[in-house]
Amino acid sequence: MNIEKIEVGPLSVNCYLLGDEATRVGIIIDPGAEAETILRRIKTLKLNIKSIVITHGHFDHTGALKEVKDTTGADIAIHDEDARSLQTKDPLSEAFGFSCSTPPKTDRMLKDGDIIRAGSLRLQVLHTPGHTPGSICLLGDGVVFTGDTLFCSGIGRTDLPGGSTKKILDSIQNKLMVLPGFTTVYPGHGQGTTIGQERRNNPFLQGY
Repeated sequence: MNIEKIEVGPLSVNCYLLGDEATRVGIIIDPGAEAETILRRIKTLKLNIKSIVITHGHFDHTGALKEVKDTTGADIAIHDEDARSLQTKDPLSEAFGFSCSTPPKTDRMLKDGDIIRAGSLRLQVLHTPGHTPGSICLLGDGVVFTGDTLFCSGIGRTDLPGGSTKKILDSIQNKLMVLPGFTTVYPGHGQGTTIGQERRNNPFLQGY
């Protein structure tokens, strides 16, 4: 699996392009903004995008969804508890002073344990509520894409509507910290890390 990170938008969201090297079939995770940049890179990599997966429904992770969907024709997948966020404009966008178009509706409602496949690519859905009710992480072979659940030395905000500190900490401990320490973490913002590093050093997890 080839993985490429593109940092997009004013909130510096990590959009990930995943590609099957043999077939050029691909998956996009969190096309948050700058659709032209994302689409240009897809074209350069010669990827045939089959799925667009959203880790949670906040505007900064869905801002380029419509344009990317319209161009690629790929299916949109999001956890069913956050799917409603794709039916209306995210009120947080106005609260943060951004104007965003209403994203298209989802094609696939995800739940914990679901498998997303594209060519040889295989991602397992881990439902990790806390940042939002429908937040998910995506587990691949030795890698996990954590959206806004787990960051390098940090965790996602829980002071926004639908957030819960207890739930996010439970999610991290029960779904992520049980993974092998060598598992590479690709977060929704900021630099990458590993499960082992966060287990040892993340201040939010010590003593929990």
